Amino acid sequence: MTVVRIGLLLSRSGTYRLLAEACRAGALRAVREVNADPSLAVTFEPVERDPAGEADAYAPLCAELAAEGARHVVGCVTSWSRKEVIPTLERTGTVLWYPCPYEGFEASSQVVYTHACPSQHLVPLLAWALPRLGRRAILTGSNYIWGWETNRVARDLIEGAGGAVLAERHLPLGDEDVARLLAEIRAMRPDFVLNSLVGASSYAFLRAMADLRAGGLTIPILSCNLTECELPALGAAAEGLIAAGPSFGEGLGSFETAAHAAVLSLARRMAHTGAGAPLEDLLAAPDGGVLAIDPATHHATLPALIAQVRNGAFHVLERQEAVAADPYLARRPVLAAAPHLRAVAP
Repeated sequence: MTVVRIGLLLSRSGTYRLLAEACRAGALRAVREVNADPSLAVTFEPVERDPAGEADAYAPLCAELAAEGARHVVGCVTSWSRKEVIPTLERTGTVLWYPCPYEGFEASSQVVYTHACPSQHLVPLLAWALPRLGRRAILTGSNYIWGWETNRVARDLIEGAGGAVLAERHLPLGDEDVARLLAEIRAMRPDFVLNSLVGASSYAFLRAMADLRAGGLTIPILSCNLTECELPALGAAAEGLIAAGPSFGEGLGSFETAAHAAVLSLARRMAHTGAGAPLEDLLAAPDGGVLAIDPATHHATLPALIAQVRNGAFHVLERQEAVAADPYLARRPVLAAAPHLRAVAP
């Protein structure tokens, strides 16, 4: 039995710790399953580092994991942290299995993307929303590449469908001062808000929107990154939220599911190639149907689900099976516009 060290680079403290804990739970569950399966001929030994949500800590800690023999690492919840470690991955020959939704426009030779990119979350979400909710949107997001790029693509899609972005606002990661944003929403009354805030910022925003709802103004909120692991912290404030993701109703949500799939897929591929195989060989090996990964872009083919929070749980509204990743949106999507409505005098 070959013992293989696998790195977990996840912030168990800090503003997005709930998401990191979900990833950790999924990865460790898969480690237990792998270690209990003698047919795989590998045993995983997890080696953990906690960057505590500090972007500057990720690259040094990733280097530590590589120095301790972890050639494969699961983690980096935010795109900011993922971008930080890529030079370290390239220098050390380490592979990051990234289990979180991201903004696309990347295909690193050292990263395997096991969660959704925009063709699998944002495009299906807006395709569902525009004909049903309307075309006047406010975009908000955390002030780093996830928020910037998600909102840039959203603006292109909304305006391409004949809609309008009334405002676009970004908050520093972890900032909970949402008063100005709420005042603008109250004044502009958009058809929906796309919420690309992360962690504590998102929770503060959703609680404030719940207060707005209690005052009689209900505006739909859409999200590509909110998942089950955050619902207990939000309680009633999450009610009505509409989200996109590759899975709902499974444990702590899609982050846990993607991390679990990453570790299990890696182990099954290693059973065919050996533990020291290069990534190219690993991705060419079978994994029993856990993840279909495009060897050219390293992105997984995934379902695309739209779900809404009702009575504290996500309920699926629409499902597409096996949506291929298009990280650069090379197949430029065109969304149907909502019909123009006008009053007709009797």
